[in-house]
Amino acid sequence: MEASIIEANAQNIQQLVEASQSRPVVLNFFSRQAPECDPTNARLTQLANERQGQFVLANVDCDAQMELAQYFRIQALPTVLVLNQGQTVDGFAGPQPDAMVDQLLEKYLPKLWQLKLEQARQLMAQQQFAEALPLLREAQLEEDNGPVKLALAETYLQLGRASDAEPLLATVALADQDGHYTSLMAQLELALEAADTPEIRALQAKLDANPDDVDTVVALAVAFNQAGRQEEALSSLFVILKRDMSVADGEARKVFMDIVNALGQGDPIANQYRRKLYSLLY
Repeated sequence: MEASIIEANAQNIQQLVEASQSRPVVLNFFSRQAPECDPTNARLTQLANERQGQFVLANVDCDAQMELAQYFRIQALPTVLVLNQGQTVDGFAGPQPDAMVDQLLEKYLPKLWQLKLEQARQLMAQQQFAEALPLLREAQLEEDNGPVKLALAETYLQLGRASDAEPLLATVALADQDGHYTSLMAQLELALEAADTPEIRALQAKLDANPDDVDTVVALAVAFNQAGRQEEALSSLFVILKRDMSVADGEARKVFMDIVNALGQGDPIANQYRRKLYSLLY
């Protein structure tokens, strides 16, 4: 029974009860002769379409299915019952505002962050980490918990962005520090060691000797970016761009924008430094 919206009747009610073992089934008892049922019908239909198969909406036309209505002892219309794990677990009788309908279903449906995390994990399993990243960021905004942090840290590490993974792993609660966490910490340590390249150390030493050498600042920013240290790259470039937007014959600004654009529109670091640059321009 794959359809999200079906017409319930005496012939398929047992299938619906069985279907509720794997996903909630919402029985919506209504009458076409009762206009007070229309708002509930409309809201449930909208939610079923938005949630794309997360629950089954089973509409029961009480005018045609009187026996079914009697079996469930329906005394008011509309009546909405939630079947879960083969049992009637919740519901309401009589017209209700949309907020009440939403609240009823939210108790039994996956949270949006859970759906995004699951979608991201499927992409990660296919090595599509760049595609998983925006989903995980959205999930973190909704629920900043251990599973989301670990998935996001793993994605950053796979994308060569150890500096972004490090603060995430530092805030993982003790209860979430499982084998996956331990593995990610080991990967992080190796990535941080690899990010401190001889080229970066040499450029930093050169800059320490001549802090006003803007060409070295640009070269160091490029090296930072290649090592997955984008925030450090942008920070160092912004310091010299604040003094002169055309510094290094415009190369500093070009490298800055290349890094920001490569991070993407939804990246918080990119958004932060894009706003900083716009503040200088406008």
